[in-house]
Amino acid sequence: MARGLWKGAISFGLVNVPVELFPAEKRSSELDLTMLDKRDLAPVGYKRYNKSTGEDVPWGEIVKGYEYEDAKYVVLSDEDFRRANVEAAKTVEILAFVDLAEIPPLYFETPYYLAPGKRGEKAYALLRETLKKSGKAGIATVVIRTRQYLAALIPRDEVLVLNTLRYAEELKEVDELGLPSSALKGPKVTAKEIDMALRLVDDMSDEWQPENYKDTYRHDLLARVHEKIKKGQTEEITEPEKGEKEAAGAEVIDLMALLKKSVERKQEKPRRSHKAKRRAA
Repeated sequence: MARGLWKGAISFGLVNVPVELFPAEKRSSELDLTMLDKRDLAPVGYKRYNKSTGEDVPWGEIVKGYEYEDAKYVVLSDEDFRRANVEAAKTVEILAFVDLAEIPPLYFETPYYLAPGKRGEKAYALLRETLKKSGKAGIATVVIRTRQYLAALIPRDEVLVLNTLRYAEELKEVDELGLPSSALKGPKVTAKEIDMALRLVDDMSDEWQPENYKDTYRHDLLARVHEKIKKGQTEEITEPEKGEKEAAGAEVIDLMALLKKSVERKQEKPRRSHKAKRRAA
């Protein structure tokens, strides 16, 4: 069984549900690339050193500190982080219940699984089923490692998911981007264009099957790596091709014609849904 980050409880009203917190993300599929010195292709290391003596510092000798005056620190251990607020350190405290659909996607950050603790299975199931029936998410605070997060408690099949949320002040408002309002509003869209776009959306609609979507770029990048190895170009820095043009951004297009063409193409090749494909198989 996987090892949890901590054991604690979900708290709402006078109810406490014993739970254990587990990461929901797998290890990143990003290629593990090494930083190299362009001059001799030697690996560039990350060095931890004592700024007073210049000596290397092993991980086991590193502690965290808060600078309360210039060059003066308060040393903080894991126990200090726990003692700062013993209850908050191991409690998912639900502050309110809101409609899940009302939370904008840009607020969601990192998912975790919450598993029921011993003798907490009944209360866990009750909370999970209540959230399912109501369509609500529990908005809570939770401390993970050394930081308190805002989080949404969401039912997913038989498990409760705790998804950390960004605070409002962590997100930029659109007007902070300095974009002209004309660029956002754009030219007026006609009812015919909307209707044609809706037809295309309808033709492309399918069931949500996340396993059908793969990281194709990683595969392509690895193919490029193997191509360079095969050609003996392992130490050659590839430069941009001469005369390579950037994609035109101000080209005037006939939107209606493109939509119509897209719909016709979909109708020429009727697409079977993944569900239908599975039934046929």
